[in-house]
Amino acid sequence: MLPDIRQTDYLYAVPKFELERDDVSALLHELKGFHEHFADCFQRSELRENFFRYMTGQFSQLERKSIEPIAFAVEGGKVRAMQRFVSEAVWDEDRIMDKYRSFVNEDIGHPDGALIFDESGFVKKGDDSIGVARQYCGTIGKVDNCQVGVFAAYTSAHGYALIDKRLYIPEQWFSGDYTIKREKCKLPEGVKFQTKPQLAAEMLRDFSAKQQIPFRYVLADSVYTTSPEFIETVESITGVVYLGQAPESTTCWPKNPVVVKKEVTYRGRTREKRTVSSDTKKPITFKAFARSINDFFWYRRKVSEGTKGPIEYEFTKRRVVLSHHGLPLKTVWLVIRRTMGKEPQYSYFISNAPVSTRLEKLVWLSGLRWAIEQCFEETKTELGMDQYEVRKFLGWNHHILTCMLAHYFLWHLKIRLGKKSTSYYSIAV
Repeated sequence: MLPDIRQTDYLYAVPKFELERDDVSALLHELKGFHEHFADCFQRSELRENFFRYMTGQFSQLERKSIEPIAFAVEGGKVRAMQRFVSEAVWDEDRIMDKYRSFVNEDIGHPDGALIFDESGFVKKGDDSIGVARQYCGTIGKVDNCQVGVFAAYTSAHGYALIDKRLYIPEQWFSGDYTIKREKCKLPEGVKFQTKPQLAAEMLRDFSAKQQIPFRYVLADSVYTTSPEFIETVESITGVVYLGQAPESTTCWPKNPVVVKKEVTYRGRTREKRTVSSDTKKPITFKAFARSINDFFWYRRKVSEGTKGPIEYEFTKRRVVLSHHGLPLKTVWLVIRRTMGKEPQYSYFISNAPVSTRLEKLVWLSGLRWAIEQCFEETKTELGMDQYEVRKFLGWNHHILTCMLAHYFLWHLKIRLGKKSTSYYSIAV
C-alpha cells in the first residue's frame, strides 16, 4: 500500500509506475541501446539476437507471451532456436545481474532504500517442470500445483524493481524418487535444498557483500521473520533496520522477565540451567497483548487511497521481549495494526529499529511492501512473467531474469522522460 507522506517521519513516498504509449517515440531504438550493454554476456551473435527478440515479444500486445507466440510474432523469430536460447543456452547471468543492478542503482538507488523479500507462485497443470509440487500459492491464495519463486525487490523515492530471484525447490525434489525428473530438468548437481528464508538470506548476504545498491531497511512477511537465520543475517549488517510481519501466536513479555540460574541433576550430573523466575508472569501471545491495550494508545493513520476513498488503520507500538522456549530472546519493537470497525482484524510487525524511533516511521515502513506486490502484478499482467512454458532450471531463471530487465527498462523510460501518465507502452509486432 502506498503510504501517506504528510507525517514528518515519512522519508518518501514510492511513486507509481505511469507511462503512456505516446510518451515514447522510438522504443525499439532505445531497447536496442539497452541491450547493447549486455552484448558481452553472450558468446554468439545468435544468442544476442534472440535475447532482443524475446524481450521485444514481452513488450508486445500478444495475448499470451510464451516462447511460441513470441517466436511467430517477432521478425526473425524461430521457435526451436528461441526454446534452446531460453532453456539451454549459456548466459553469463552473474555479469548480467551486476550490470543490471548498476542500472537500477543509477536510476532509483538511494541511501534510505528498502529491500523487500517475498515469494510469488506460478500455477502449473503438469508435474514435470522444475520445482513443481502441491504447495501454497499466494497468487491464488490456496494450495495447488505450482512453482514458487523467492524474490527481492528494491524500492526508494524514485521507483521500484525486482533485483534478484531464486526458484524454491521443495525438499521432495531431492529424494531418490525424483532422480529422473531432476535429470530431465537439468537441475545442477550443486543445488541443495534450501528453505525460503534461507534463499532470502543468501540473496541478502550477496547484496551486503557486493554493495551494488544502497539500502537501510529490510522488509518481509512472517515466513522470513520467524526464521532465525534470516533475522540473524539482517542483524549482522551494520545500520540496517528490519520490519517484518509476525504471527499472532508469537509470545512475548511486555516487561523484562527476571532470569535466574538453578542447579539441576540429570543422569547423575549436576549443571546450571537458566529459567524465568517463578514471580514472573508467563509470556503472552501478540494476539492477547493487542487486545489488552487501551484505546487511548491507538493512533489512526491513513496508509493508502482506495477506490472508495482513504484506507485507514489504527496503530500502536510497544517495546517487548520475545520469548523463545520459555526464555527471553531479544527486545524489539512490536507494531500492531488493526482495522476500523466493531470487529477489528489485527496484524503484527516486529522491528530492531532504535528505541527513539517514532510510530510514524514504523507505520511508513509497514506500507512499503506494496512495492514488491506491484512488481509482481506489473510483470505478470504486462510482461507475461507467469505465462512461460519452460520446464528446465535454466529456462525458469532465464525467463524470470528477462522479465526483471524488461520491467526495469520501462521504469528507466519513465525516469528518463520525467513524465506522468496512465498505462504501459506496448510494441505492435
